[in-house]
Amino acid sequence: MGKEFVYQIQKKYKKIQEIWVIARREKELEKLPQTPIPLRILPLDLTKEEDQKAYREKLKEENPRICMLIHCAGIGYLGRMDKISAEDQIKETMINCTGLTAVTLYSLPYLSAGSRVIELVSSSAFAPQPGFGVYAATKAYGLSFSRTLSAELRKRKIIVTAVCPGSVDTPFFKNAEREAKRPAFKNLFLADPEKVAEKAMYDSRSGKTLSIYGGWMKIWYVLAKLIPHPIITYILANVEKNKKKG
Repeated sequence: MGKEFVYQIQKKYKKIQEIWVIARREKELEKLPQTPIPLRILPLDLTKEEDQKAYREKLKEENPRICMLIHCAGIGYLGRMDKISAEDQIKETMINCTGLTAVTLYSLPYLSAGSRVIELVSSSAFAPQPGFGVYAATKAYGLSFSRTLSAELRKRKIIVTAVCPGSVDTPFFKNAEREAKRPAFKNLFLADPEKVAEKAMYDSRSGKTLSIYGGWMKIWYVLAKLIPHPIITYILANVEKNKKKG
């Protein structure tokens, strides 16, 4: 998704002087094509204290005016929590929560009136999800974090938008499906990453605090507010059970 947002910035914000791109895997960064707006490649893992320090020092050294901060990093593992290694699930919380928090908070002093923050969360944030438990929990954190930040930065005229798509057609699930497969119905709602990024940018420009791509995900958002979560978790747990029998 990060690549798609780079393309959208190129299209919508031609006056930006430079784009900083942060990722844990340097090889992935090397795949980014050269663009009219210069790219600054920063191979950092912001779950590590030394890389957090490196990012913090780079900000102090450069003293940039950040007009747009976009956080896309995230991983997830499908399967029951007692079947996935504790190490993998702790890694999920570090990347999805610690990384998100670190890059956002260290960047805050360099935002100003008119700046925008886009946090890529997930529709998994709307309710607990058996079979995708830690991931959904970390995304609930991301949504709560974004909403709180939005309220706190409103007086500074900084817009914070939480982006909550359903499944997106990216390599995400190649890594996520090591222990279990996603339910087949999720393939029906697979979203185009370019369209998700395009809508997120539009909603950010419109001052929205929540960006939900697709009609089905908007329905899911409403249902998750209306239906008691114990009922939702019961249904999803049975979907998971029947999937294994099949």
